[in-house]
Amino acid sequence: MLDLAIRAAREAGAILQEYAARGFQITHKGRIDLVTEADLASERHIKQLITSHYPTHYILAEESGVSSHSDLTGDYCWIIDPLDGTTNYSHGFPCYAVSIGLESRGEMVIGVIYDPTRDELFAAEHGAGATLNGEKIQVSDVDHLERSLVVSGFPYDVRERMEEYLPAWRMFLERAQGVRRLGAAAIDMCAVAIGRMDGFWEHGLNPWDTAAGWILVEEAGGRVTKMDGSPFDNYSSSLLCTNGKIHEEMLAVLEDA
Repeated sequence: MLDLAIRAAREAGAILQEYAARGFQITHKGRIDLVTEADLASERHIKQLITSHYPTHYILAEESGVSSHSDLTGDYCWIIDPLDGTTNYSHGFPCYAVSIGLESRGEMVIGVIYDPTRDELFAAEHGAGATLNGEKIQVSDVDHLERSLVVSGFPYDVRERMEEYLPAWRMFLERAQGVRRLGAAAIDMCAVAIGRMDGFWEHGLNPWDTAAGWILVEEAGGRVTKMDGSPFDNYSSSLLCTNGKIHEEMLAVLEDA
């Protein structure tokens, strides 16, 4: 199943790059929420590939929702984001990825995230660690927030809830070494897993945003919780993931904010 996820992510990434080269149509799902032809083509390919190998597995995908079954009570559920970072992609900004996670009875067992612009494939299997292009990776050793580089994003309702989201940004700008906003949660979580970033927080996330990244961060030695410190699951709308060493400091900032 890991091999299939890797194949699907790479092939879907190639589809994204083909559309990026030749152009694509864009549709608005909301005021600032987009979907492109590339999203849909990538998702169709991933779903067809998974279904051809595992026809009884559930699939939860961003653009088409739940397929094959009417609920999520089966043994395996593939959780797919065919293009994380659609706004970046639509503007030609090279920061986006394909994200594929496999959940079994509430536990993540496989996560694969592929960044086709850098040809970086992150993969993790429960109990087997995390890799980048086949080489083991681990989170950073930074142990104080003031020496950390942290990353976040804004959910699609930011214009309506700006006063709720901005206090944390202000406090992290004051207390961390640096704060970044990349526009793709899957890329953000990969950055934590490999130690390029030390922590990531965000509101308003969906299962396809976080499923693969969750297992990648944990298998790389990091920690993942909700933003209040309680246990995380794929259906939580807020997330904090860190190298583990600055987790309590980041939780304290979020509580103050």
